Amino acid sequence: MFSIIGIVVVFGAILGGFLMEKGPLLVLMQPSEFVIIGGAALGAMIAGNPMHVLKKIVSGAMGILKGSKFSKARYLEGLKMMFNLFNKARKEGLVAIESDIEDPAKSSLFSKYPAFLADHHIRDFVCDTMRMAITGGATPFDVDQMMELDMEVHHASAASPAAAVATAAESLPGMGIVAAVLGVVITMGALGGPPEEIGHKVAAALVGTFLGILLCYGVVGPLGSVMSKLVDDEHAYYHVLRVVMLSFIKGMSPILAVEMGRRAIPEHVRPSFQEVEKGCRQKDEAMAQAA
Repeated sequence: MFSIIGIVVVFGAILGGFLMEKGPLLVLMQPSEFVIIGGAALGAMIAGNPMHVLKKIVSGAMGILKGSKFSKARYLEGLKMMFNLFNKARKEGLVAIESDIEDPAKSSLFSKYPAFLADHHIRDFVCDTMRMAITGGATPFDVDQMMELDMEVHHASAASPAAAVATAAESLPGMGIVAAVLGVVITMGALGGPPEEIGHKVAAALVGTFLGILLCYGVVGPLGSVMSKLVDDEHAYYHVLRVVMLSFIKGMSPILAVEMGRRAIPEHVRPSFQEVEKGCRQKDEAMAQAA
């Protein structure tokens, strides 16, 4: 939502200033320039990226409208889930959580956290890591290396759409120059005609350069930056899960492992110690009724 507001402010400020100087607004309406610049940039993006990246660009653009899904509530839910998982493993043994890890979709523990089950990347990251811990053949250092490798690979894949959008933004001023040069070519063919016609064609050519720069720095560039920040938010969530699981694998108690993870949460979404403790210590209503 804030991205849309920002783009509206950009266009409002530019058009408002143009109108304050008595500029004719219709001069900026050059559909041919939009076709040249937008079509060329889109074609370059398609030519320079494989299909799986193009699909991620579309889903990433939709994600901008929704905003970051890693809020304080999501972190609280994740810490509570890890606490319950670790608590079960500590009380009943690591073998007790094997069924939850092997088939999380049918797990009574994980079924209380639909956001976790819906995100298969995070679900697999947690389950695969805990599966290695259950086998007992890997040291905490080995498990940490596996988590680090997994995070690096996923981050590189998730960051590729934002990088592609940033590259497209950088190409827009050049596409604007191409449109301007084509406009100059058309203008040269009109030499000797009425001055008004020549002036109109020169203005249309300059609009191409204007649009290329505006779309680069006012629209596509900021959107690419937002996509990159959303990827960083997801990476931060992975890092918290990594800290929590590694702390437990090293032998820390569930509540201490969760506290280690809480300290790794970014400050703007970090819950307080009291909020985390209340969420972890609070019994689920369904469990209380069953008891």
